[in-house]
Amino acid sequence: MGDREEEEELQMALRMSLQGSPPAQQPEPKRSKPPPPAGEESLDAEAEARRKQRELRAAAAEKRLRALGSSPVTAAVSPRRPPHQPAEAVAKEVEVEVKADPGPSGVSMEEAKEVEVEVEVEAAAAAAAEGEQLPPDAADKLWVMVFGSKLQKEVLAQWSNQGIRFSSDPETTMGLVQHEGGPCGVLATVQAYVLKYLLFFSDDLCNPEVSDPFYALGQRRFYQSSFAARDDFSSLTDDRKTRALVHAMLEILFLCGTRKRAVVASIGDVNRVDTAAFLEGLSVDSAIDLQKVLRISTFTSRKDAFNNLLANISLFESRLGAMLFLISALLSRGLESIQADRDDPSLPLVTAPFGHASQEVVNLLLCGEAVSNVFDGKVDFGGGMFLKGIPNDVEVGFLTLLESLNLCKVGQYLKCPKWPIWVVGSESHYSVLFALNPNVQEENELEERESKIRRAFDAQDQSGGGGFISVEGFQQVLRDTDINFPSDKLEDLCNAGIIVWSEFWQALLQLDKRAGGMKDPTGLMGKKQFTIYHFNGIAKSVLNGNANAGGSTPIQRPRLCKLTVSVPPRWTQDEYLADVVSASTSGSKDDGVLSLAPPVQTSQHAPLADCIRTRWPRAVCSWIGDVPSIV
Repeated sequence: MGDREEEEELQMALRMSLQGSPPAQQPEPKRSKPPPPAGEESLDAEAEARRKQRELRAAAAEKRLRALGSSPVTAAVSPRRPPHQPAEAVAKEVEVEVKADPGPSGVSMEEAKEVEVEVEVEAAAAAAAEGEQLPPDAADKLWVMVFGSKLQKEVLAQWSNQGIRFSSDPETTMGLVQHEGGPCGVLATVQAYVLKYLLFFSDDLCNPEVSDPFYALGQRRFYQSSFAARDDFSSLTDDRKTRALVHAMLEILFLCGTRKRAVVASIGDVNRVDTAAFLEGLSVDSAIDLQKVLRISTFTSRKDAFNNLLANISLFESRLGAMLFLISALLSRGLESIQADRDDPSLPLVTAPFGHASQEVVNLLLCGEAVSNVFDGKVDFGGGMFLKGIPNDVEVGFLTLLESLNLCKVGQYLKCPKWPIWVVGSESHYSVLFALNPNVQEENELEERESKIRRAFDAQDQSGGGGFISVEGFQQVLRDTDINFPSDKLEDLCNAGIIVWSEFWQALLQLDKRAGGMKDPTGLMGKKQFTIYHFNGIAKSVLNGNANAGGSTPIQRPRLCKLTVSVPPRWTQDEYLADVVSASTSGSKDDGVLSLAPPVQTSQHAPLADCIRTRWPRAVCSWIGDVPSIV
């Protein structure tokens, strides 16, 4: 074995020693749980034996490293630990020595930095084991809030057997795979944030501060002006995917904690033995069970939270991962704040009978508040009664099939997120839609004008998305958007005492753009074409290899579909107006900025295309292969 290989082996042995418990002579750290019962003495004896072995390996490693020669960096990665010095003190010593003496040596400063980070992560793992226990009353409140008072075993089984893990399939390796129904709302939302980091921050994943909104602001401006990500997902390394996942979780938790704190939920003593083996026999069937094993750690430093999540990522990949992350988000927000966010706090966040995450859970992870609706802002019904929607801009957005069925109204905050990534909701499942280039969200002049008018109208709409406003509100819309109707047309619109969006929109289509309307004498209203991807994380059977070849066997994997989206010009003004009038006279409800009916062109159809048209009206979608599925 070469000197370099031997040194690496010795350094690994030393790092392993840093994970050990303090020696018996050192005062025992304070723990929130009572001493183990007599039946656990054998485990303590086993742990003590492992500790002694690590101490012996560390002593041997230090002696042999000194024999290899002492460079500044070598000294930094192999400190002489006194017999009874805790691992945390050694971690601090390593950090100080690396920073204090970064002089030339046989080891690069990049390698020294990696050692420093590894030691910080190991210290974070040790600190995680000392997390606080949740008080019994808080555990009971949390349990009922999530699952309700009458929990079905099938629902609990879904949430107790779903980790946050990447697909092993090369084509979908960037995606989180779902094997159980129910937790898709959590998985799809985390997936959306993971894609943000893999696509647009891939070179910055070693920086714990990359999830800070002020850092991201400058990056977004750069990417929106000149950048398109690559779709070669098979080249992603495990380390890069793991760090993207940690950043995604970190951003969500700090968002839930009003950007001031993040609470990370873990399982006590999980680091004593192999994580999978420990959790295999662990039963969490009630609030009492949860309270016994749950440990929570609160962080105000992004760096500390990042290291903690990275050190405990195997726990979130385990069968309890999705449940633990949901609990982390709820505790980061605070249980009282969660209930105050909701329109009806008596309902469980995991809905029966199929165990799906409610819209409130998805909204919490998207905007940091567990509001019940997807429109912008809130609607005042008078008498102190409000319906609460999305309060501000979001990093990743949301589209839903329910809007195409006229069952809800998604606001501009969710339709136009900061990055071109959307969670897609159907009646029973959540998946993810994303583009590689932020420019897909750019609007032409008339689209910008149209969006401005719609936002002004919605700001005066007190009907809960019903699409009408008062005469006073209408006058304010005209002032805010510089629209000048002829007096006779204005009188016609106001005669009924309310102004309906569809009538207002038709009037704008006939009003010249020089007067603030939408009539374009050229008849050319812009055209757009782009590529977009849809990822469905739930594992389905697909053929492994050529379907026509003998011996092909089905395998379970998520699905990734590449779509071409064309948004055609709006034809001439007369043709477009005829389309709007035809839609309204046929009895269909016109809720939006444009008619959602596709043009008379041949296009492939799927429910996903209906979702896409709620964001890009009149869009034509096409793809190769299987129909993209949102269920």
